[in-house]
Amino acid sequence: MSSLVQVPVNDLSRAIAAHRREIDSAIADVLDSGWVVLGPQVSGLETELAAHLGVSEAVSVANGTDALTIALTALGCSPGDRVATVANAGGYSTTAIRNVGAVPVYVDVDPDTALMTPSTLAPALDLDVDVVVVTHLFGAMAEIGELVDLCHARGVKVLEDCAQAIGAERGGRRAGSFGDAAAFSFYPTKNLGALGDGGAVCSNDIELAEAVRSLRQYGWQGKYRISRPHGRNSRLDEMQAAILRRRLPFLAAANERRRGIHRRYAEAMRTGRVFGSHDPSFVAHLAVLDLDDREAARADFEAAGIGTDVHYPVPDHLHTVEAGYLVADTLEVTERLADRILTVPCFAELDDEEVDRVCEVLASW
Repeated sequence: MSSLVQVPVNDLSRAIAAHRREIDSAIADVLDSGWVVLGPQVSGLETELAAHLGVSEAVSVANGTDALTIALTALGCSPGDRVATVANAGGYSTTAIRNVGAVPVYVDVDPDTALMTPSTLAPALDLDVDVVVVTHLFGAMAEIGELVDLCHARGVKVLEDCAQAIGAERGGRRAGSFGDAAAFSFYPTKNLGALGDGGAVCSNDIELAEAVRSLRQYGWQGKYRISRPHGRNSRLDEMQAAILRRRLPFLAAANERRRGIHRRYAEAMRTGRVFGSHDPSFVAHLAVLDLDDREAARADFEAAGIGTDVHYPVPDHLHTVEAGYLVADTLEVTERLADRILTVPCFAELDDEEVDRVCEVLASW
């Protein structure tokens, strides 16, 4: 291992330090209020998040996986239904699909973007899917407008997975404002992160949002009166909501910093490439390289004291616990990319010297 100071893939302590004043103030407000769950901070976050995304409804939940699961339930998914999704996004949509008893239908991705496209989705629509989960991966928006049009023409609902793409926009509309519903994660490593777990479901459908509000709290219609099946305990606490409210105004600048780092990486590479664009449809949640020899590149980064990771090494359908799924056409691209991709550091608090060090290694690839 190199004696150089390690450049981490991420360092949450830096983000905490950068926002320490705001975080301390948020915590103090909650302690002073006496509210700890589903209070004014949660209501305020939901209002501000909906305004940020340009939708009418935002409902907070305990985490991103619950957001996906509860959204699928609110969209009417039930055991045996078929839900199309990609297999290259860490298994999160698959977990939610399994949670509601539905069957995953895996769709391949575009080799240039690693995203679902209308052409890769089309074969799945012939398999009688009920919902399509469109994942905006690595911070990049999929062709969401075209995907929604394709699905709605067949009577299929669309759930956007925006866990890695908050703030991304195309044509003046933000990720999460296109589909029938959208799920967000506020896990600490996300572009907008809490100091613990958190999530949200957003939509322009008022009835769907009311279903989510009920499902996040046991399926209650009123206190201790259950009116919906499949409810759960998935409430965002006031502390996390308060912290997210303080951090939300900094999101745009942080996303722009991420894009700038990503642009440096793209310019430095000789023969390899890094997924993502440099326009507002990309918020550079991750800097993911496509390389002919991942292990050799990883060794070069390690020798330079630079951390790396793989997002994600095992496609969903290849996990040992997976069974009872369908594949639309082929997953050739998904499987090939899983052996080639490598994640390098890309977070807003990286300093310029650290970015230079990453670029020096990238220049040899």
